[in-house]
Amino acid sequence: MHIVTSKDGTKIAYDKVGHGPLIILVAGAISKRSSWSELPGLLSPHFTVISYDRRGRGDSTDSLPYSPEREIEDIEAIIDQEGGTACLYGHSSGGALALEAAFKLGKKVRRLAVYEVPYSVGDSVQRGAVEYDAELKGLLSAGDRGGAAALFLKRLGVTDDKIQGMRQAPVWRELEAQAPTLAYEDAVLGEGFRIPKERFAKIPAPTLVMDGGASPAFMRHAARELKGAIPGAQHSTLDDQTHSVKAEVIAPVLINFFSC
Repeated sequence: MHIVTSKDGTKIAYDKVGHGPLIILVAGAISKRSSWSELPGLLSPHFTVISYDRRGRGDSTDSLPYSPEREIEDIEAIIDQEGGTACLYGHSSGGALALEAAFKLGKKVRRLAVYEVPYSVGDSVQRGAVEYDAELKGLLSAGDRGGAAALFLKRLGVTDDKIQGMRQAPVWRELEAQAPTLAYEDAVLGEGFRIPKERFAKIPAPTLVMDGGASPAFMRHAARELKGAIPGAQHSTLDDQTHSVKAEVIAPVLINFFSC
């Protein structure tokens, strides 16, 4: 495990494997660096691969109040410590953070790939995102971490019965521990989870936007809208893949794109 100190003093823990150009993996909600499992090993023959605990998770510390800009500074601190430039791959809401970092950090981000960033497209969906964000913040303000975790899982489509079963399992303690960071994801995605097209039109890095062929149609819709917002961006749908994309499927795509 390596440690880097971010600009505000937060300690960011990360693992590093492989040799070659640097790739930083940016995880989404309720995920730690260990969540990547097989992907770092599949990429490591071609790249130096960084998986890290975002602030407030795993072995990283946290500093309040939260701001997405501080998370961008975390990524920049890793880049600066490990050589000065990097490719970024962001999954789910981690993709939103990777996009914001690519906009903010300019030439420090050589190439950018994201998979199924959960932006909202359409007024009704955006209103739903605003309502979810308000309910989540209310639960967290009341100290109801379990309720916040359950709300997030329901939004993902997990049934009440399954959530009740999860509450009895060891995994629930981890979900409750990370529940406050769910508000961080909402902050990174922005109000209504709308694609910030004006900012993303200024992303200089070559960008690949991906979705899964077995995912809901709204994910593909959002991916197409995102691709259109970024000048010169490429789009790829990975056949038979869901939001939990398989490492052995996405690894060759990332190797090809980041090797250009």
